[in-house]
Amino acid sequence: MDRNDFIRYAEKYKDTVYRVALNFLGNPQDAEDAVQEALMRLYLSKGRFEGDEHVKRWMIRVTLNFCKNAARAEKRRVPTPPEELALSAPFEAEEQIALFTAVMALPEKYRVPLYLFYYEEYSVKEIGSLLELRESAVTTRLSRARAILRQELEEA
Repeated sequence: MDRNDFIRYAEKYKDTVYRVALNFLGNPQDAEDAVQEALMRLYLSKGRFEGDEHVKRWMIRVTLNFCKNAARAEKRRVPTPPEELALSAPFEAEEQIALFTAVMALPEKYRVPLYLFYYEEYSVKEIGSLLELRESAVTTRLSRARAILRQELEEA
């Protein structure tokens, strides 16, 4: 990969990688570490990419692998409470803040597929590939996440 391609892809996908990592790890500092790791791996990659979407999927896969390893690590930082994350996010309406807080309070196994489905617009099949899950497991997790969110938001 030449320098210009790397810069273009880094600028285009760094925010996406950060959001995926933040969603998985729940801590801005750990998410920044994940972005650095994904960008370093992109820069050092010797593979040929078939286009922008292939690079995006590859970077998300690298990020998810880093996040899984970071989640297992002893020295992982404590997740930032969802309320504090909502305050630092660029939301204007109270409903947006409430939804973001509710999503970030979900367990990771529900939060990440939900994020990939609604925000990154991946299909159930693609999410299954990224998370190394069967499609039926992704569908179940999405359904359960929606049910939890519905209940949380009705109570609020």
